Amino acid sequence: MLTWLQRDSLEFPPLNKALREPEGLLAAGGDLSAARLIAAYRHGCFPWFADGQPLLWWSPDPRTVLFPDEFHLSRSLAKLLRQQCFQVTFDRDFAGVIQGCAEPRDYADGTWITRNMQEAYIELHRLGHAHSVEVWDGEQLVGGLYGLAMGKLFFGESMFSRVDNASKVGFATLVGKLHEWGFAMIDCQMPTNHLHSFGARPIPRGEFVDYLRQFLDQPSTADWRA
Repeated sequence: MLTWLQRDSLEFPPLNKALREPEGLLAAGGDLSAARLIAAYRHGCFPWFADGQPLLWWSPDPRTVLFPDEFHLSRSLAKLLRQQCFQVTFDRDFAGVIQGCAEPRDYADGTWITRNMQEAYIELHRLGHAHSVEVWDGEQLVGGLYGLAMGKLFFGESMFSRVDNASKVGFATLVGKLHEWGFAMIDCQMPTNHLHSFGARPIPRGEFVDYLRQFLDQPSTADWRA
């Protein structure tokens, strides 16, 4: 049976009770307050729902992750990075990035990044938990991605491109920085061919939880404003 969260409670059901059909659906209800979102990520789950649905919380098994030292940099992407066709910044325009991620896609009807979702993650950014990667062509924001950094773990949420390869350049730059800062893992949540091409792979949910326990509270040397 699906668990409905109390609005005034930040407790999530145990991960071993996550439903199998649909895969990884853990709970429904609650809100998008900063405290609840932080509790959710610490618990290994994330919100994902469409307009008209209740707020749904997911913890898929297996979990798609990328270990920074397993990142696959293709020859074409390496060449593009050397050419420095784009400028990449961090935390310069978080609102612009999440708005870009919410734009309609050719392959999807609508978006799960609703206005309320955008406002919730902008608040997490204001509190120092959520971060953005911006990719610029001159003064134009042409791509980027955003997610949460907690301890030595990065929880990726979404990325977008308005020109070819912009999000790839942003993601490759982010992975390089996370590796430099000693991050242990990037949570990619759900599998896609795009992420697999970078070296992302599935791990059992139990192993994912072990990484949470080990690295969530480790101090980080990340300097997002540098």
